[in-house]
Formats: sequence, C-alpha cells, structure tokens
Amino acid sequence: MLIANSKQHMKSSRFRAISSLCLLMLLLAPVSALADDSDSITALRQMGKAFSSIAEQASPAVVALTVHRPASRGSQMYRQSPFGNPEEDLFEFFRRQSPRRRSPQRRETERAQGSGFIISPDGYILTNNHMVGGAEKVEIVLSDGQKFTAKIIGTDDATDVAVVKIDADELPHLEFADSDELEVGEWVLAIGNPLGLSHTVTAGIVSAKGRSLSLLEPGSIENFIQTDAAINFGNSGGPLINLDGKVVGMNTAIVGASGNIGLGFAIPINLAKHAYKQLRDGGVIERGFLGIGLEELTPPLAASLGLKRDTKGVAIPNVVPDSPAERSGLEPYDVIIELNGEPVEKSNDLLNRVAILSPGTKVKVVVLRDGKQKEFTVRLGKRPSLEEFAGGPPADTVEELGFTVETLTDEIAERLGYEGESGVIVSAVVQGSEAAELLMTPGSLIKEVNKQKVRNKEEFYEEIKEAKKKGGALLLVKRGRTTFLALLTLSD
Repeated sequence: MLIANSKQHMKSSRFRAISSLCLLMLLLAPVSALADDSDSITALRQMGKAFSSIAEQASPAVVALTVHRPASRGSQMYRQSPFGNPEEDLFEFFRRQSPRRRSPQRRETERAQGSGFIISPDGYILTNNHMVGGAEKVEIVLSDGQKFTAKIIGTDDATDVAVVKIDADELPHLEFADSDELEVGEWVLAIGNPLGLSHTVTAGIVSAKGRSLSLLEPGSIENFIQTDAAINFGNSGGPLINLDGKVVGMNTAIVGASGNIGLGFAIPINLAKHAYKQLRDGGVIERGFLGIGLEELTPPLAASLGLKRDTKGVAIPNVVPDSPAERSGLEPYDVIIELNGEPVEKSNDLLNRVAILSPGTKVKVVVLRDGKQKEFTVRLGKRPSLEEFAGGPPADTVEELGFTVETLTDEIAERLGYEGESGVIVSAVVQGSEAAELLMTPGSLIKEVNKQKVRNKEEFYEEIKEAKKKGGALLLVKRGRTTFLALLTLSD
C-alpha cells in the first residue's frame, strides 16, 4: 500500500538524486572509462535498485483487465452512409435497412485485454474508456491471482477515462501526484500487462507534455504526456509513475501499428482525477465551457494581428452565439494571454484548464485586442457532449426521438427524387420506437418541425429542443410520393 510518509519521501528524494547523478555520469564519461570506474557502476546499480523498489511498491496495485463486449454494435440503431453504393438506388438502400426487413444478427462477443490500477483500498480502479466502454462484463485479476467481476461505475469518452469497482477491502492502491508539476526529462515508469504479460515494468523519461494528436473523437480533451517508456498493446489503462511512486498519468495510446517505437502517450492524472471524482460521486461529468474557437498563435498570425511575432497566447477565430464568451464581450481576433492570472500559450492547455472547472465558475480572461490588454470576467457554461460537438444532439435526445438525421444534400435529393426540396433525411431508426410505429423509415424526408421549416440537421435539432419544452413535435414528413404528419411525444 502506497501511503506517503516522511521516510518514503526521503527515500524517493534519494532515488531522484541517484538517477540524476547516473544520467550525468553516463553523459560525461567515455564508455571505456565506465568499465573501470567502480563508482559509476555502483551508481548504475543504485539506479536499478531505485527502479526495482518503486516497481515492487507499485505493482500490487496494478491489475489486469479482460473485457467482454458485443462484437457487433448497433443491433437496435441501423446506421449507414447516406451515399450508399453509387450503383444502386438510394431509396432501396434505405428501405432495405428498415428494422422490419433487417434479418437478425447472430449475437457474438469479443474479448479485449488491458490494464488498470487501484486507487482506493475499497476497490475503485481507473482504466480507459476505450477498454470498458460498452462492455457487458469486466474481469479483474490482481497481482496475487485473485479474480473479480467489476462493476462499471462510469465512463467518459471526452477524456478516455473510466472507473470500475471490485468488491474487496484493504487493497494496495496508488496515490495521485500533481501532473501539472511534471517536467520534461523526468524519469517515469510504466506498469501494465502488454500482450497479456502480467505486471511488465518499463522505464523512460517524459519526452514532452501537452500533446494533442486527434486520437479521440472530435471535441475530446487531449493533453497527453509523451514518454519513451515502452508502452505496447495491453498497457492501456495502466499507470505512469514518477520516482516518488505516485501516478502522474494513465497510459492510453501508442504511435506505431506494430507496437512500441518510443512514442507512448498518457492522460495526465489531474485530468483523469477530475473525471474520476465526478464519475464516483454521481456518474455525470459536467465541465466548464467558454464557447470559443481556438487557434495557436504562430509568429505570422501574431504579426498579422498587429502583435510582436514572439507574442504568446491563443487566438479566437470565432465565438459561439449566445455563449458565455459572447455574453462576456469576447470577440473574434482577440488573443487570450491569461486565464485566472496564469499565462496561456497553447490552445489545448487553455481547453483543459477550463474543462476541469465546474459550470458556473467565474474566470478572469485577459486578451489582447488591437494591441491593448483588456480583462473580462466570464461565468462558464456547461461543456456540450461529443455528439453536440459533432453537430448532433445529446445522446438522450437521440434515444428519445428514436431516429437520427442528416442534412439533405443535392446528391441525395437527386437520387431520392427530392429535387427542389429542403429538410433532413432520416438516416437511422430505432426498432420498436415511437418513430418506427409512426412509419418513419430511413430515407424519409422531414421538412418541418411544429410548422417551422428545417434546412439542415442543426436547425432540426434546435427545433426539437424547443419542441421538448412543449411536450411534442409535429413533423411534416415526405416518403417517396407520400406526405404525412407524424406527432412525436417528447419530454423536457
């Protein structure tokens, strides 16, 4: 069990000093001299023992996960490209996807293996959302061989964090470090179960911080720690540990289809900790939201805005209408240089600092506008879901509607015989839903919602949002040559 005390602190401080000394000696001494230099060899041995001691303390809190999930998702919601096969009639393509005509699929499951780590003595475990999200069963194996079936407490696709729990007490567990204090060049250890090899320990350094690689869904929060500590398939969800034996990150991704090439990425533990607390308390994560676009301030961009080329900050290319930013007076072409008194240099850093704050929090934002500093107080809103970031509605809205839509394009209109029309095309329908009972099918065209014309899916979902306040939506629907009204029951 990793519990901080003064003795351990002194020991970890000695480990850091020894590691730094060893690295310095390796850099300065010729290879031939090392062979005869007993002090250097002794230092290397001490460094190895430091890593060994940390691994010995931390490994009992690292677990192996085996996840069982449906091999084929979407057995209720039938999705397809609105373009289909260019050689077939699109209406026939949509019609054949109807729930009444779709043949049942044989239900199969798939298994995935990964890692996790215990963070409380009563069995709470952190791992990746991409490991356990949508799982039917999560099996946990402890370092001593004990096996448990875990309960999924909550998942967060925006950060790729998940929390599961096993029914056990007095378990060894890891403590969190402050990942904001982590520095490039620090030694770190990765522990996990790569390729099913239990409790594998690798060492390396922090290669970089604040990486945003577009590995997750659009609108996700990425602020990865990069490390050259070897991470392979199966390390996902395992801890990245500093020389104090505390967790600085959660290993989550690698670059390289065949395995480790020295580019591994971990979620900063401060970001994971924020998600964990909310998932454990209620299962719902609410994050702060400014409502602005963000763009890195390059020297050419700074110069074009009338600023010095070496100005540090983040430019605002657009402001979301009726957002906290707009209501507070922020404008396009503003350059944010401070948030709550701390400098801002990268867009993903600003995004993450806002995201770990709660909706309703007031923040001080300092911007450069026309070369002059201006300060604004912004009361943060609630960050939209990933579905809303992608231009769609919240997941609960899709579930209540029983179908999804796509904007009617000229190509689809021509192929479906809807030339000259405007609206949205039904792209998928949930079997057994009210929409299915009202004869809504993929390929149907929705022209109006409560007598309001809709020209794209954004307008459609805005009208649906208003319709929920009234308890229902009256849809004007066209299917082939038939036009009819469909009344959907909705709740606010």
